[in-house]
Amino acid sequence: MLVSVLFSLAILTTAWCCPKHDNYQSHPHLGRRQVRIDVGREPKDWNYEHSSDWATIKPEYHLCQQGTHQSPINIVGQELAKHHQPTFEGYKNEPLPGNFFNWQFAPAFTPHHPDGQIMQLPSMKFDDREVFLIGWHIHAPSEHLVDGRRSRAEIHMVHVTEEDDEAAVIGIRIGVAPADTPTESAFIKQLGPMIHFNDTSQLEGLQVNVRLAIDEVGGLQEFWTYKGSLTTPPCSEGLRWFVPKQELLVSEAQMVQILAVSRFSHRVPQEVWLHDINL
Repeated sequence: MLVSVLFSLAILTTAWCCPKHDNYQSHPHLGRRQVRIDVGREPKDWNYEHSSDWATIKPEYHLCQQGTHQSPINIVGQELAKHHQPTFEGYKNEPLPGNFFNWQFAPAFTPHHPDGQIMQLPSMKFDDREVFLIGWHIHAPSEHLVDGRRSRAEIHMVHVTEEDDEAAVIGIRIGVAPADTPTESAFIKQLGPMIHFNDTSQLEGLQVNVRLAIDEVGGLQEFWTYKGSLTTPPCSEGLRWFVPKQELLVSEAQMVQILAVSRFSHRVPQEVWLHDINL
């Protein structure tokens, strides 16, 4: 009985949610760095170490066990997608200001925009739909696998509809460039010093060119796509996932920098069922 109580307390005190990216306000009068608890760091009743048991925590998490197309997955032996090609004319090749922080697991960024004006954000189109980037965050190691191989980290670029409903995620795996062809990522370089997972401050107004991440994986000309879900409770389904074939390559020093401020944050791979991969 005592063991059970202690286990429950451990879950309640160590679990945090995936960032909601609703810390989009600009507060220039507070200065470029302010100490605050971000809304994306609200304590939750689940953690990654026990992601296989999320559905047992409360009824609202039933899809974590009963869902038919849960994320992430292991993409095994799949040819590249021929449908749902995304386009990025709505991603301007210029910096935009936002709030840079650590979501208690790894670096994250939320672009500034006026309240309720989602359509001012960078947008991508697929299947005659336009969706808008509300932010990105990193998982370490990667949540998706390709032919059983897991990358050192993964960027999730979260997109919503005009009504602010989550609609699509680009999962960009991050790898280290080969030693004989060292590469430094311009996307990662622009972030400057990383914020540690124990640091609750955020950097206000950091200028980030999010288009660089798209360009560094070949503009998503080669990718896999499937019907998926959130990778955190309540594991809601109905999202379209895009996983570029090409990793975003960083230098050894950049990868060390990312991992130094990150902690374990991937859900166990889910069984492929009604995911309609590439269909």
